[in-house]
Amino acid sequence: MASYNYMMSADEVAQELNCSKSHAYKLVKAMNKELAAQGYITMAGRIPKAFWAKKMYGYEIAGN
Repeated sequence: MASYNYMMSADEVAQELNCSKSHAYKLVKAMNKELAAQGYITMAGRIPKAFWAKKMYGYEIAGN
C-alpha cells in the first residue's frame, strides 16, 4: 500500500523558503494557531501540505 506524507515539517518549510529553522518554526506555529482557531487538530512543528499550498501560493492540492 502506497503512503502519502501529507504533513510538512518546519525543516521542509525552512528549506522551501530558504530561511532559518527558527523562523520556519514561527511560521508553522502561526499557521497551526490559525488551524486550531478553525477547529482543526494540530501537530507541533508540522502543517498539512494542502494548507501550506493554499496559504503560501493560493492554490489547492487535488485529492486532499
